[in-house]
Amino acid sequence: MLEKLGQALKKATDKIANAIFLDKNLVDTIVRELQRALIEADVNIALVKELTDTIKKAAFDERIKGIEKKEHLIKVLHDELVKILGGYHQITLKKEQNRIMLLGLYGSGKTTTIAKLGNYYAKRGKKVALIGLDVHRPAAFEQLQQLAEKNNLNCFVKKDEKDPVKCYKLLYKENKLAEYDVLLVDTAGRHTLDDDLIKEIKALDKEVKPTESILVIPADIGQAAKKQAKEFRDAVKISGIIITRMDSSARGGGALTACAEVKDGAGVYFITTGEKINDLEEFNPESFLSRLLGMGDLQALVEKVKSVTDEGKQKEILARVEQGKLTLDDVVEQVKSMNSLGGFEKIKSMLPGFGKVDVPDELMQNQQGKIAKWEHIIKSMTKEEKENPELLQKQTSRINRIAKGAGVTNSEIRALLKQYDLLNSMVKEGIGTGAGAGEGAMFSQKQLQKMMKKFGKKMKF
Repeated sequence: MLEKLGQALKKATDKIANAIFLDKNLVDTIVRELQRALIEADVNIALVKELTDTIKKAAFDERIKGIEKKEHLIKVLHDELVKILGGYHQITLKKEQNRIMLLGLYGSGKTTTIAKLGNYYAKRGKKVALIGLDVHRPAAFEQLQQLAEKNNLNCFVKKDEKDPVKCYKLLYKENKLAEYDVLLVDTAGRHTLDDDLIKEIKALDKEVKPTESILVIPADIGQAAKKQAKEFRDAVKISGIIITRMDSSARGGGALTACAEVKDGAGVYFITTGEKINDLEEFNPESFLSRLLGMGDLQALVEKVKSVTDEGKQKEILARVEQGKLTLDDVVEQVKSMNSLGGFEKIKSMLPGFGKVDVPDELMQNQQGKIAKWEHIIKSMTKEEKENPELLQKQTSRINRIAKGAGVTNSEIRALLKQYDLLNSMVKEGIGTGAGAGEGAMFSQKQLQKMMKKFGKKMKF
């Protein structure tokens, strides 16, 4: 995600921090490199000039001397970048029912985003329903139903009704939708925001009475996001924006900064960073910039963990972690969660100090086949064996019995036991289990080094 921009920003801050003197040549070099990187990320040229003019002014401010000037310049750069990314905008769910309606043109990714939002709120303990009201696009209902079924979400559609307003009325009445905490409404798109689409959205707005109307915009349209956001804001009421495909577009910087430019417009609530159901995260400019600079984003990591683990399971596992004792089921659950988070490459970008750590590509690759095999192994065990795997290491006859029952080799069972030993020893040694760790507290540098050493040398999936 905007990797080149991140590298350029990090390089600029390092040059400022390491400089003995901030002379004109150095400042001009830093400014040129920043301008090039920001323009390549599709940021508006006028914004780039405004930002770099502010940096030049701060660099040659005679009232600030010595080390203080370097610190001041880095702060100015940081503040200006946060400013052009826009403020932090968050959806605050109401105690009564929340009805969130997603709007957007064809190809923006509304339907897949609906499923991601559904998963996001369901994993936070909310009773969620996906409502399909895109009555025009062929297979829209089927796509929404498949995504819901795959991710254990409630979904309601009415395939024989072609009027979206009537469709909503019938679905609401027939399926007792009043009992749900969050309704996520998928609407139709068009190639452009034409009169028919505006009329349809306004009619739905009157009937649904959404608590949030969110515009979905793909990152690859770059600076054109400003025009699209403005058109929707002027035609229909929107309360926020979700930018999709931030992982695959170099123009994401243009889309983010363009949305922030819309005066009296809605801010960016979420960005999507991949195809998986959990690849949705709140957009916080401060945290986003921290990650670009290689400084990590633990809050985003904590939020992603919440999205891949059910609240009840989190509490159960945390209780066992506090006791210093995991089960084999916990081991498989943790590996599943790692894969759902997008593998170690994504995770390490959120850990402070891990941005440049070289981790073998194969370390955290998707291991669905191996996970399925581990689950077969565990199903062939007794309750006592699952909770006390040490029994297997003492009595090889148990391993022979389980291997036969699961249709695997003894070495595959021992590989699972090895992962158990590794994770259990990490728990006992207190990695990530210090005060407040359950709330996503900061790891100490020593703990991080210990964890990376164990991952790099011992963990072989």
